[in-house]
Amino acid sequence: MTCEGRRTMTQPISLGHRMSLIDLYDLRMPQRTGTYVLHEENLAIIETGPSPSVPHLLAGLKALHIDPADIRYIIVTHIHLDHAGGVGVLLEHCPNATVIVHPKGKRHLADPSRLIAGAKAVYGEQFDALFDPIVPVPEERLLVKEDGETLVLSAERTLTFYDTPGHANHHFSIYDSYSGGVFTGDTIGVFYPQLQEAGLAFCLPSTSPNQFNPEAMKQSAERLEKLNPTRIYFGHFGALDQPEEAFRQLRFWLPKFVAAGKEVIARHPEAPAAEQAKAVTKLLHNDITAFLNECSIPASSPVYKVIELDLQVCAMGIIDYWRKQR
Repeated sequence: MTCEGRRTMTQPISLGHRMSLIDLYDLRMPQRTGTYVLHEENLAIIETGPSPSVPHLLAGLKALHIDPADIRYIIVTHIHLDHAGGVGVLLEHCPNATVIVHPKGKRHLADPSRLIAGAKAVYGEQFDALFDPIVPVPEERLLVKEDGETLVLSAERTLTFYDTPGHANHHFSIYDSYSGGVFTGDTIGVFYPQLQEAGLAFCLPSTSPNQFNPEAMKQSAERLEKLNPTRIYFGHFGALDQPEEAFRQLRFWLPKFVAAGKEVIARHPEAPAAEQAKAVTKLLHNDITAFLNECSIPASSPVYKVIELDLQVCAMGIIDYWRKQR
């Protein structure tokens, strides 16, 4: 397991393989969301985070002695605002960059009105502080990559794009020929590097609304596993040198997440969705807390707060999925 380095406000992390990771302090939290920098002839970054994270991204680039004008490609694994909300703002600093996006995401970056409405439904009054402003991306600066298409960054590094729905229909994952790793966005979940000092590589599924589909997520994970990656590069957060562990944990936790929603719907079929989601959050929190206790993770660990925030959003997606099955 690896997520190398201790981070300060603007100090990127070297991941080897001509790659750096910039902490974006998404949700004002360290080790939450990151931007990967691929130091190649065609300089590329993967993920921007939300707009309030762009100053952290620019500071990280400065620490790497990178002029934003030298960035050739800005790649987003999907268009959820915690991954791509800052694209429009960042482009104002990157006059020579083209944005690479999933075919189902292009129109939403050009016109983010539906993205904004969806995020407001999830985050409510917190939206402005977490995501504002959302700046449209000019269509002429958007480039779609279909399933199986590639992007050559240098003679030694080619990226291959794979359609990986499950977390979202507008999601692709990216195989990196140079490192042998895969940038998975949220396809196979969230990695919690806070626990690595305890020797625990811990991942949970990311089941946020409103396109979560457990069967599609399972199939996407199986497809990525067949690539035999040497490393997983998570959107949240960092790199894991035990890819088999990430896939194993998704197989372990995803059925539990889905079953929790089914149980709550069966017990409280007429309850409002918000109340059902709270019940799912409680069930999953209890299961995960018990698991971490068995792994000797103390109750005082700050990771519990991070997991609680994730579960609240995951539960909304789980309930949304089950209500659509009626």
